[in-house]
Amino acid sequence: MNCKIQKSQLKGRIVCPANKSYTHRAIFLAALSDGKSIVRNILRSNDTIATINACRGFGVEVEEIENNVTIKNTIDSTVQNSMINAENSGTTIRIAIAIAALSGGNTRLTGDDSLRKRPMQPILDALETMGVETESEEGKPPINIKGKIQGNEISIKGDISSQFISALLIIAPRLPEGLTINIEGELVSKPYVDLTIAIMKKFGVEVRIEEEYKKYNVSHQIYKPTTFSIPSDFSNLALLLAANVLLEDGLDIEISLGDMPQGDEAIVDILEKLGVNVRLEEDMITTESPEFLKGGKFDLSDTPDLLPAIAILALKSEKPIEMFNVKHARYKETDRIAILSRELKKVGLDVEEKEDGMIVKKSGELHPAELNSENDHRMFMAFSIVGMFIGDCTVSDPDAVKVSYPEFIKDVKNAGAILS
Repeated sequence: MNCKIQKSQLKGRIVCPANKSYTHRAIFLAALSDGKSIVRNILRSNDTIATINACRGFGVEVEEIENNVTIKNTIDSTVQNSMINAENSGTTIRIAIAIAALSGGNTRLTGDDSLRKRPMQPILDALETMGVETESEEGKPPINIKGKIQGNEISIKGDISSQFISALLIIAPRLPEGLTINIEGELVSKPYVDLTIAIMKKFGVEVRIEEEYKKYNVSHQIYKPTTFSIPSDFSNLALLLAANVLLEDGLDIEISLGDMPQGDEAIVDILEKLGVNVRLEEDMITTESPEFLKGGKFDLSDTPDLLPAIAILALKSEKPIEMFNVKHARYKETDRIAILSRELKKVGLDVEEKEDGMIVKKSGELHPAELNSENDHRMFMAFSIVGMFIGDCTVSDPDAVKVSYPEFIKDVKNAGAILS
């Protein structure tokens, strides 16, 4: 299916959706807590539904009422054989792999075609050093996890995804002797580890940082039943802000900040370096943009999900926009560096693709094109904004937004986007 998009101007109010990363982690931590927890204002998307279903697969009771979930568990309810289908969610399967290793059972984990191409080898290698048996095809799903973790120290590579480290942190307090985690090499997406540690603290567990982004120690502890409200998602906010900058600053974007860290808050600093005035008043964020952006160079090693939003801002930049240290964006739902490079060239942008990033600049006239999102939610949203800026474009796979922002098309149409 394709979406036809005409030149549009957005006006009015859009409510930024809840944070996907915190939704995943809060549900899993509630499932590992001893008692009943309530997670409020969850992002209800295909990815987070996969996490809810994974918890049910581990034997946890989950009651859903609108955007709130009540989760009830006993300490031993995860110790059983399970079949987990994570659909398209890398976070779901990576955390579930670690939870499966808490038991002495046999768990099979799989997902859709896209997920079956994503690398899981670092966490499998790490678990095998602690006595867990794993089976997979070249370190990719479907995966079998058999046996129970033995020992209290583990080493894992950090250059593919920080989700592996988050997964081990999450299970660490449930181990009889706790767990020391050693990270080999440079850790990518560091703020997501900070995010994991912050929400673990909300559930009553402390993580001792021996060496930041290198070594963590978690003693044996019990997750406490908690009521937790999910804040807004800065990954999706980045795309809404990019749309506002490109489409005449007509949106008021409603957000709920809370007190939890998010690495993608860096989008505000990046926009300001590009020349945009970003205003936050209570729960509302707006922008005031110049006629042309300044361009610049941006290190996205900690914030790979910002890549699509920043890349499309080159449509309005008088100088090149360079994004670097983001090779791990190639291991997302798709190879986002390659797809952005290929598709943005179609509309007339000059793109230099590099192994760890890209340089995008406007060098001539822009023109309509048929854009292929490769069924990647962030690609579809980014290319839709491109279509609204240029007009007369088509973008493939609109259903992809169900992964992280199911109301995206409805929201932008209500704000004036011309999509069909």
